[in-house]
Amino acid sequence: MKDFSDAVFAPEIIELMTAALEASVATLPEPVSSTQVNLLAQSILRSAKAGERDVTALQRIALLELQISPRP
Repeated sequence: MKDFSDAVFAPEIIELMTAALEASVATLPEPVSSTQVNLLAQSILRSAKAGERDVTALQRIALLELQISPRP
């Protein structure tokens, strides 16, 4: 995972990010890989750090980025 050590979030923002990650993972077909979860989490962290606070928007951005990310 990329370095997000400089990111600081209030507890309520962490709850929003957690909800967005859980909702994103729930939409993926099984089995969900740890790589997919990491990519979703990174996207959500980036978006939240940029100021996004809407759970649905965080989820959509993460899923779109996952779709366009290069496959290993």
